Amino acid sequence: MKTGRSLFTAWAAIVFFSLQALSSMVQAQNCNLKDIVDGKFSERSVAPMISSHDGTHYYQADTDRKAVIKFSYASGAAVDTLFDTRTARNCTFDSFQGFLVSPDENRVLLYCDREQIYRRSFRADYYYHDVRRNMVRRLSDQPSKQMIPVFSPDSKMVAYVIDNNIFLTKFDFDTESQVTSDGELHKVINGATDWVYEEEFGVTRLMAFSPDSRLLAFVRTDESKVKEFSFQTYNEQLYPGFCRFKYPKPGEANATVECRVFDIAARTTRTMEVPFDADGYIPRIVFTQNSEQLAVMTLNRNQNRFDMYFVNPRSTVARLILREENKAYVDSEWLKSIHFLEDQFTYVSERDGYSHIYLYGLSGTLQKQLTRGSYEVTALLAVDPQSHTVYYEAADESPLRRNIYRVNISRGEPQKLSPQSGFNTASFSENGRYFVLRHSDARTPTVITLHDATGKQLRLLEDNSMLRSTLAAAGLPQREFITVPAADGVTQLNGWILKPADFDPARKYPVVMVQYSGPNSQEVQDRFNISWYHALPGEGFIVASVDGRGTAARGEAFRKSTYLEPGIRESDDQIAAARYLGSLPYVDGSRIGIWGWSYGGYNVLMSMSRSRGIFRAGVAIAPVTDWRFYDTVYTERFMRTPGQNHDGYVKGSALSLASQLEGKLLLIHGTADDNVHLQNSIEYSRALIRANKQFEMFFFPDYNHSIVGGNAREYLYEKVIRFFKESL
Repeated sequence: MKTGRSLFTAWAAIVFFSLQALSSMVQAQNCNLKDIVDGKFSERSVAPMISSHDGTHYYQADTDRKAVIKFSYASGAAVDTLFDTRTARNCTFDSFQGFLVSPDENRVLLYCDREQIYRRSFRADYYYHDVRRNMVRRLSDQPSKQMIPVFSPDSKMVAYVIDNNIFLTKFDFDTESQVTSDGELHKVINGATDWVYEEEFGVTRLMAFSPDSRLLAFVRTDESKVKEFSFQTYNEQLYPGFCRFKYPKPGEANATVECRVFDIAARTTRTMEVPFDADGYIPRIVFTQNSEQLAVMTLNRNQNRFDMYFVNPRSTVARLILREENKAYVDSEWLKSIHFLEDQFTYVSERDGYSHIYLYGLSGTLQKQLTRGSYEVTALLAVDPQSHTVYYEAADESPLRRNIYRVNISRGEPQKLSPQSGFNTASFSENGRYFVLRHSDARTPTVITLHDATGKQLRLLEDNSMLRSTLAAAGLPQREFITVPAADGVTQLNGWILKPADFDPARKYPVVMVQYSGPNSQEVQDRFNISWYHALPGEGFIVASVDGRGTAARGEAFRKSTYLEPGIRESDDQIAAARYLGSLPYVDGSRIGIWGWSYGGYNVLMSMSRSRGIFRAGVAIAPVTDWRFYDTVYTERFMRTPGQNHDGYVKGSALSLASQLEGKLLLIHGTADDNVHLQNSIEYSRALIRANKQFEMFFFPDYNHSIVGGNAREYLYEKVIRFFKESL
């Protein structure tokens, strides 16, 4: 028989655990979808800090976007106001959307009425402000808006594109002249890029001044033979309109490109004699420190050969400096890792099986490997030509984490600049004088700090303390990192699990797997992120994510293991992960769902068609359903053309496997998706109808690939969550 004290202790324990359980339930209820979508758990950042030419100062717009202010990196103090709408003479606008500052700081370009074109490109009304005279005038007298302006190194000119032609304004003479005249919509583009270059090479401007400001190099693109894609736009109109643009698909004609140089004084244009394939690419042009050396970087159509030529812009003769060939493909992102010093240049290569930094002489001779080891350099961030220091990001500690390093070209001993373990990213000022460091981990929101080149912290810019308090009160579920066997039975895959706040190991939970799975992507990282799926544990779900073969930061062999056969190993690994999760004692293996967007949506369809019923339900948003429908640059990089790889296109087609789909499917697409066209979902629905497969489908009218704006995201995720609740 228990004593009174024992009875009281037992009663108190019951009350305590009951209150604790109630608290967990209340906390779980505090994380709902609306809070997530409305930004309750979003991190605070800092305004963009645009480096001055010398890297010792930075520029920011004020909060009202009425002024451009110059700050000192070292002290953080405002040292000058370069422009102010309230005091500038002849200023006809009250605020601006963005700005550029000339190298000598005597002029500021400002733009208003921005008009988005594709994902990155836009046109706008540009104005320039003469800082010394405190006067504003329109950049161009042309009726059309301007694009991609770039200052000359001596700050006396600016080049820009209007209606596919290049124009040049000389400030000292207050003149505007036309450099090219053959530009035409859907035919010829000068200086700017077409849809596929913008989307897949991440470049909107192929135009560069020489260091002495006497020459302007540019790429001329002829897309007249590229087939046109169009889709209807409704916009609540009685008669729908159309969006039309050139979109090359695998095996079809690409735009042809050539590099030209305009002599500004002589007003003559020469075509550079660069020997590359007629259907190849020029993703980057840049002058070295010598005005007589223009670096023209080319890729063949298969993207397994990269050549860099030094071209004399006056004789037009090209000399091959660097060639890299790969049995799969050369990652075009690393073309941006080439930085020119006085007599050397840097380049990131995968030649030893991992991405590492190499140093070459200007003759093309390899001088040394600056980083080495069984880990990946994930970004080359900056180069200081004076101290001969290279700054970079690496996944050296773990594929899940990132660190920031610097290495001196002469001494070659890396120094770690990021003090804390987790996920570190950095943005550097010109010449690497200062950098902004962003650090987070899975449990900790981002802390943003400013450092000098040695890594010394100068200031705390943002610690997200308010978000930390919000998170502590909400009690959101935390990621638990796991490893999962791949389908080959040998490779271990990285993953994470989110469990409900009131998790009971004696219960059997349904699981929703979220993934992207595309080449060189990575969903499983030790960094802070609150997404829509954090609302699922509150609905009684476990959420899991697993990065299969083909994903990033684990070496070239792992990353390129899916080459020529997209969708096979990726889906195999999601199926293997689902089987593993289904074997856990707290998972109901008969109630597993899978979700994905874009490539992730494609892999949902492939996984549900190849798993023989392991997935009870899936949601595919804006999926590619057959790689013949996607663009040349991305698709052919990973699987070549249909003529070269017929079997790969057939095996990797969700369309060809539609009759094997098992499980409940929700298919979602924006009707104005210029990236993964609605055609993909239309043809997939046709295949499912032919196979007598029931499914659900939903369109977002006039939304693009991102399906963002208005209440679209909340509506979308509510639909997804409701679907999983009803289907699992």
